[in-house]
Amino acid sequence: MIRKFQQYAKNKRLFYLTSIALLIILTFYGFNLLGGMDNRLQDYVYQSSEFLFEIDRSIAADIIIVGIDEATVQQLGRLSDWPRDVYAKVINKMTEGKASVIGIDVLFTDTSDPESDQALVQAVGSAGNVVVPSFGKLVFQTFDGVYAEEINRPFNDLANVCIHAHINTIPDSDGVVRKTINQISSEKGIINSFGIEIYKQYVKAQGIPSKAENFRKYEDIKKSSYFDYAGGPGTFSTISFAEVLADDFPVEYFENAIVLIGPATEGMMDAYHTPVSKNQATYGVEIWANVIQNLINGTNKRKEPAIDLLAIIGISLSAAFLFKRNSPLKGAIILLLLNGGFLLISRWMYSRGIILSLIYIILGTMILYLSMLVMRYIEEYLERKRVTDVFGRYVAPQVVEKILRGGEEGLKLGGTRKLITALFVDIRGFTPMSEKATPEQVVEILNEYLNLCASAIVGEGGTLDKFIGDAAMAIFNAPLDQENHAFHAVKTALAMKQGSRVLEKKLEEKYKRAVKFGIGINTGYAVVGNIGCHFRMDYTAIGDTVNTAARLESNAKPGQILISDATYELIRDKVTVNTLGSIKVKGKEEEIKIYEVEGLSNGA
Repeated sequence: MIRKFQQYAKNKRLFYLTSIALLIILTFYGFNLLGGMDNRLQDYVYQSSEFLFEIDRSIAADIIIVGIDEATVQQLGRLSDWPRDVYAKVINKMTEGKASVIGIDVLFTDTSDPESDQALVQAVGSAGNVVVPSFGKLVFQTFDGVYAEEINRPFNDLANVCIHAHINTIPDSDGVVRKTINQISSEKGIINSFGIEIYKQYVKAQGIPSKAENFRKYEDIKKSSYFDYAGGPGTFSTISFAEVLADDFPVEYFENAIVLIGPATEGMMDAYHTPVSKNQATYGVEIWANVIQNLINGTNKRKEPAIDLLAIIGISLSAAFLFKRNSPLKGAIILLLLNGGFLLISRWMYSRGIILSLIYIILGTMILYLSMLVMRYIEEYLERKRVTDVFGRYVAPQVVEKILRGGEEGLKLGGTRKLITALFVDIRGFTPMSEKATPEQVVEILNEYLNLCASAIVGEGGTLDKFIGDAAMAIFNAPLDQENHAFHAVKTALAMKQGSRVLEKKLEEKYKRAVKFGIGINTGYAVVGNIGCHFRMDYTAIGDTVNTAARLESNAKPGQILISDATYELIRDKVTVNTLGSIKVKGKEEEIKIYEVEGLSNGA
């Protein structure tokens, strides 16, 4: 019954501990309190090509970036000063070369020179596949999508002939672009992203309706969605805008291609950090190339909070169960295996289009592991305390401590030779007095005296070896080493003598009889350890030293403390004694010199 209750208590503590840990983890997850750390860990696990196993990031479509680079700026001047017929000339070449779709990552919100504007409008209208961007002033994100209070659209004539798309990008708090805004809504309707509209035109031009399934899945996600990077800067084929302007440029270069025109030089405020290029900025047009590549490959990513929650709860409960049933070392190995396996599965799921949060699982298992260590420590402490409290009433606390420290070794039979001081104390006059008292009174009196003896022994760091009827035996310097153990034994005897006076007075008033202590102390070597048999043993000391102490106690008169010459030599400068000469004791051929302790010397 006791064991069942203890097991119930342990299981209850385990339940509460696991519940609290889960509550902490789920709270952190619910409020995304470790979003920054989670993002960085995801960048390494998901976007790295070297982690665990490689993910296929091959480029499946002909995406060509026409970069407005430093050479172009040197040739044409600042982007804002360009005549728009320059764009018209490039678009016409791409149309002639039969490009599948053309995307211009440049805003044309205001009119400029009418003739130049008209050339651009005519080129875009003739092509019929040019995506021109708008830019929304975003105010908030709703369940249905991202809302913009204002949309900066292309100027009217251009807007009438182009394909509209937004180019809004929202980096995370650390400045890294990990997701794209699929749609933004406003009072004038919904606008798809630059990537989605280019993808739609590409599917249409290539006549591959089956791939439109990927788009429909993507378009269903109203909010921002994550995408995978094929690589860092320079991954996609890139040529200079100035190079395309040259009269001898071969237009067939653009055949069936997705052509993206956009800034590709510093200073144009269109470069961002990405998970695969945190130390080198990636131009916006290259980021759109990655988005489009994801759409074509069907590798767009989505987060599934339900799977996250199942993973957090399932792995946490499994971890708690395994940690509880195994040692701390095995628990540490399990911790590594659990987290390593989770990362492996997470990367595999990422390759299938699902992003799992990572930091919360890892944090959760670590919290549970550390919590289990703390709980194990507390349980061991409480168990040790319980054992000490219970068995300390039967054997000395020092012995209990030694057994607990030694485990099975502490319970083996055997002993070691050690220098100790043994003390025996007996109640003089107890038998005659017990004849006049009831059994209950006898037990009460005996317990009071033995409690006094035990308190005095423990108070001086001695080990209460055993009670022998109305007598008691104590040893000093075992099992724990103790300096000045002979002096502590004598101080114990004096404390017993002093404390007995109150009891003597009480008994004399009640039973008209007085009882006193007789005490014997001896110092020498003895065998100390577990003595007995495999199913019943005592921690005690045996040998001539112990026998001599017992003989001294039997020779002591009521109220007398007798010590041997061996003890006296160790404490002679700390006590005052009365030399009693030599006596012959039972079991010894030679007489031994004894002293009666009267008190402590002034310097003690």
